[in-house]
Amino acid sequence: MRSPVMSLFRRELAGYFATPVAYVFILIFLVLAAAMAFYLGGFFERGQADLGAFFTFHPWLYLFLVPAVSMRLWAEERKSGTIELLLTLPVTMGQAVLGKFLAAWAFIAIALALTFPVWITVNYLGNPDNGAILAGYIGSLLMAGAFLAIGSCLSAATRNQVIAFILTVVVCFLLLLAGYPLVLDAFSGWAPQALVDGIASISFLTHFNAISKGVIDLRDLVYFGLMIGAWLYACAIVVEMKKAD
Repeated sequence: MRSPVMSLFRRELAGYFATPVAYVFILIFLVLAAAMAFYLGGFFERGQADLGAFFTFHPWLYLFLVPAVSMRLWAEERKSGTIELLLTLPVTMGQAVLGKFLAAWAFIAIALALTFPVWITVNYLGNPDNGAILAGYIGSLLMAGAFLAIGSCLSAATRNQVIAFILTVVVCFLLLLAGYPLVLDAFSGWAPQALVDGIASISFLTHFNAISKGVIDLRDLVYFGLMIGAWLYACAIVVEMKKAD
């Protein structure tokens, strides 16, 4: 028997590929990811058989592309009035939030998986640490999920997809910026080390950079798990509060 979450997941994921927008998004993602790795990251000039240059730009690539995916999750449902129909289905609020989130996350995972030629290229050119590369992909997917959970919650807070997009970019940017060396250096000059460490610990960059180096620490996995769970829980609360609007 198919669970409500899986039924919603299948319906939502199929909906992505029902329009050309999904294919355009994937094409843009692949082109930008390759361009950033090979040109901005100096893939060939570095002379190293790894994907460090490839993963370095993922946080900034996701900063605009993931909110573009998440902005429609609930804002479109509310604007078109289909949210009432969705909530009349035999599905709980938590299942609805989870089903839509998993479909969007799977869509991004497909786009990420299609970058496999970059992995093949680096294996062709040298002898890379494939374990570290796999860890980089896992970290990238977890970070995309966290971005998506934030976007899902903020999409539920408004009927306007543009506003949802901007709010998500701003929140994700602040959570990225918190771990940027320039910001941490500004605090380290006067603030206690505990505060500096606290600011760094809430940043996506701190945890993603650790995983992308090939070290999968339980604390980094817990961070992304908590980030996704907390924002999805907040999303369910927001949808419940605004379903009568």
